[in-house]
Amino acid sequence: MVRRNRVVKSARRPEVRLPELVAWPDGELAPDGDYDGLEFRDADFAGQDGGGARFMDCALTGCALDETQLHHARVLDSVLTGIRGVGTDLAEASLRDVEVVDARLGGVQLHGAVLERVLIRGGKIDYLNLRKARLKDVVFEGCVLVEPDFGGARLERVEFVDCVLKGADLTAATLVDVDLRRAAELDITRGVDRLSGAVISHAQLLDLAPVLAAEMGVRVAEAD
Repeated sequence: MVRRNRVVKSARRPEVRLPELVAWPDGELAPDGDYDGLEFRDADFAGQDGGGARFMDCALTGCALDETQLHHARVLDSVLTGIRGVGTDLAEASLRDVEVVDARLGGVQLHGAVLERVLIRGGKIDYLNLRKARLKDVVFEGCVLVEPDFGGARLERVEFVDCVLKGADLTAATLVDVDLRRAAELDITRGVDRLSGAVISHAQLLDLAPVLAAEMGVRVAEAD
């Protein structure tokens, strides 16, 4: 049964107002470190361990995060601009009231993470691992997501605006008020049966028809 005229609740976007920041004096990240009101500009954190660290009212601009260990980290009321890296470990991290702008990331680990009031705008993220993560009031805007993995995740009030999703995996995911209508490209390879709780456009429905038919075991053939 197709539900019509259902109101989709909009995501609440973060409203980050950074105070006057103090420049990071260089050095390495420390496990369980406490970083408050700092500006990290063009810092190279490749291979460093900041697991369990807390970033509050911070700006990270142009920082390298290759293989950086940030599992269980907390990023609060902060703006991350132009960050880049492969294999960044943010497993079970918490991001709240955060803006991520023009990121270039590959294989970033966010499984089991909690994202609340997060805006990801621009940039490209390859192989984003959000398995069993919880996303609430999250907006993906104008970005490219290549093979994002939402397996077992819960998405509530999540919007995809002018962004490209290639090879998305929704296996065992739970979707509540997820708005996909404004996605520039929507390609779901697994878990299309989990779209209950999402809203898509008529054009997207036609594009997804072959995947839906395969999921339901329906064979499509012309009459003899």
